[in-house]
Amino acid sequence: MGWKQFLGFIFIFIVFTLLAMYWFFPLNEISFTARSSGNSNFTINSLVNNSMQFYPNMRYPDSRISYKISDCTLQKQDDMEKAFRTLENKTVLEFYLVSSNEEISITCDSKTKIEGGLFIAGEGGPTNITQAGEFNVIEGGSILLLRDSKCETPLVPIHELFHALGFDHSENENNVMYPVSKCGQQIGQDSIDLINSLYTVDKDPDLQFESAEASMKSRYLDVSMTIRNNGLEDSETATVFVYGDNKELKSIDVEPLEIGAGRIITLSNIFVLQKDITKVELKISYPHAELDKNNNVLSLEIKNN
Repeated sequence: MGWKQFLGFIFIFIVFTLLAMYWFFPLNEISFTARSSGNSNFTINSLVNNSMQFYPNMRYPDSRISYKISDCTLQKQDDMEKAFRTLENKTVLEFYLVSSNEEISITCDSKTKIEGGLFIAGEGGPTNITQAGEFNVIEGGSILLLRDSKCETPLVPIHELFHALGFDHSENENNVMYPVSKCGQQIGQDSIDLINSLYTVDKDPDLQFESAEASMKSRYLDVSMTIRNNGLEDSETATVFVYGDNKELKSIDVEPLEIGAGRIITLSNIFVLQKDITKVELKISYPHAELDKNNNVLSLEIKNN
């Protein structure tokens, strides 16, 4: 081999080495940051952050709520059934009897309880609450009836049922939610309006990005994201797509998520053919209905130093 051929070989080797370094090796690093929070933009009419409930926007996943009555006298059973029918007639709620796996459990106790010098007629409230986006989702409630209702309208069961629906006490002594029960108390129209407002939102999941970040070293992209189901129903399998300057780079399936549950996803060393991309976009593809499809996209742009 002549010296000219040898130098030519060395030159070609250097050129290919430099090209390989340009294409494959991390000579620089670019960080991307979220341009939008990706949070849901829907509101529950004008009643968000109400003060009538223990926490804002408490509701069961569905407007059809199951219940079971155990160890109660016929009188207390009848009073509880009247309480359910009363709320059904005034709201969009529907209550139905089951033999197991009930959402609201009603039991009775013949023992007398006294608190603060007053006879306690009953106890009730949510037993399992999951925070999901704008909602505090009640997945279980209980009612304990201690005394028979002495009024024509079953005020004690109605009072405890409202507690099981997430409602706190009222300072109005004429309201059924006043701490001391007396005949003639009424269900407040504001409570009825709040129930009807909360339960007009469909029972659907709502997958959205809670956070995300990305960085790129030469032609390799790393992406980390947190996806949460902030809806009112468990989700089914979804797919997340990663785009770089509107070109699909990667996709990954996301297993079903329960209400309020989240998942952290980390993708490393995604090879990007195009160098120096300026925007990374994440999209959730979900083939079924959601509370809000607008929060299924999150854009990440180059972080300014």
